[in-house]
Amino acid sequence: MSDSMLTIGLMSGTSLDGIDAALIETDGEAFVRPIAFRGEAYSDVARAELAAAARMALTFDRPRASPPILAAGELITRCHVLAVHKLLADAGVSASDVGAIGFHGQTVAHRPDRGWTWQIGDGAAVAEATGITCVSDFRSADVAAGGQGAPLLPVYHAALAAGLERPVVVLNLGGVANITYIANDTLVAFDTGPANGLIDDWVAAETGARFDAGGALAATGAVDEAVLTAMLDHPFFDAPAPKSLDRSDFTIQPARGLSAADGAATLTAFTAATVALALDQLPARPLRLVVAGGGRHNPTLLAMIAARTGLNPEPSESLGWNGDAVEAQGFAYMAVRTLRNLPISFPGTTGVAAPLPGGVIHRC
Repeated sequence: MSDSMLTIGLMSGTSLDGIDAALIETDGEAFVRPIAFRGEAYSDVARAELAAAARMALTFDRPRASPPILAAGELITRCHVLAVHKLLADAGVSASDVGAIGFHGQTVAHRPDRGWTWQIGDGAAVAEATGITCVSDFRSADVAAGGQGAPLLPVYHAALAAGLERPVVVLNLGGVANITYIANDTLVAFDTGPANGLIDDWVAAETGARFDAGGALAATGAVDEAVLTAMLDHPFFDAPAPKSLDRSDFTIQPARGLSAADGAATLTAFTAATVALALDQLPARPLRLVVAGGGRHNPTLLAMIAARTGLNPEPSESLGWNGDAVEAQGFAYMAVRTLRNLPISFPGTTGVAAPLPGGVIHRC
């Protein structure tokens, strides 16, 4: 298409597992053509440095320069630049042919209740190192305008789901879970609760593994209904949408004292139950539930979601989407929208008063 461009999207989520890098061609509206994708895992040392920066950031009343967080930001920038070069090599594409990079950075704290959200990483440095115009800081304008600053992917979910019978829900199971409800004239989105985050934290604490591979540990455990009920007794779940969470808003503390397997089962059931509660807040019951993000690889979680919602969670691959790439592709898509001054957040997705452009452009 004559008004489309090649664009790269970069995403590093709150699970801190690595960088997703995607190359697509898009006009920022109806046309999207995926071209290439690669995942770049963080080393254990890098993961520990980023986790420490996030813990420190959460102690601040507002974002401010601090040597450990500045160092983590430099790490994020270096790793993302490397990911861009590797992606271009994989795709056989020259940097000069790419119109933009959508660089999300790494969220270290998300506090819209305090009027700020904080993603580290230097968009100007990414532009300089790659020779490609870079769009970064996608969330701050929305938060400054009174929005939640999240979730931002709904506008891309709607483009991907354009041909599906509606209403349809796209469920993203990352460190935090969020849903996008797409109807003919309605777009509603919000964070539903923890997704993989608490499960990962529990498994790391109890077994030393990074995550519950295939939901195998949870599958051998029993759900502690008392703990589950207590965890669900939280004001977030009754609050109206739009609403968003920080990765640290819930902890594994209520499950302490359970066996490793029972704790994994209970926290997995918690994620499933919060998805069910979220569906109850939607304008209408969706016809389909499409699942993206790392949690779609956990059959125990998907089975619990099915049992609690009465819907069949369909991994996004069933629609021909790459569920690992969707978030990175989304920020590529939003970079083009930013360059064209199109909105990336909406009243029904972040609570902002009117559709709002976002992102900061760094020309190379």
